[in-house]
Amino acid sequence: MGRDTVQDRVYGELRRALIGGLFAPGQVLTIRQLADALMTSTMPVRDALGRLITERAVEMLPNRSIRVPPVTLERIEDLLRARILIEGEAITLAAARVTPALLTTIRAIMVEWEEMRLGGNPETVDREAALNQAFHFEIYRACGSTILLPMIESLWLQSGPFTRAAIFAFSEAGAQDAARFHHDIVRALEMGDGPAARLALVADISRPFAYLKDKLGKEAA
Repeated sequence: MGRDTVQDRVYGELRRALIGGLFAPGQVLTIRQLADALMTSTMPVRDALGRLITERAVEMLPNRSIRVPPVTLERIEDLLRARILIEGEAITLAAARVTPALLTTIRAIMVEWEEMRLGGNPETVDREAALNQAFHFEIYRACGSTILLPMIESLWLQSGPFTRAAIFAFSEAGAQDAARFHHDIVRALEMGDGPAARLALVADISRPFAYLKDKLGKEAA
């Protein structure tokens, strides 16, 4: 395997892990541990982390250690604002391009996601996050824009750790109504109603950020 291919593989793996929320907010990333986990040398990991720093998915501290950005009120609000703008536009466009195949796919994802959530098993968090991502990106890919998709991926890259933290926050709060927002999205898409799909999406992606803001407020108090 060529050097460039190894670098791309490592970057892709770390990127997927961040989008899926496999790293916690504030977690320090050790190059050697990542290299061992990915079965590679430290150089591809170092290069990948450099790219991720540029994308603001991770940050370098004054002591040159690298960490996932912590949850802060300012970052929560900034990411949410950007996601509403970009993802709201994508789902509005997708609503006009919905096909029966797309509806079948997202309904199947919904079934598995709900079954997993009803199980109440904390060990399924990774799969829950992956299914939530799959649900959204199946829809976004239908928007027909090659410009919006990379922007959305970048936003998910930065907010992935927050999403994972929110899943645990929901569990602590005993919240069980998350599926309602996805059902609202599906119904709006079935009708080809772009504005309704956007409103349902905004409610869906705003909820985890609202939980985290509330959690931050309580911890500060």
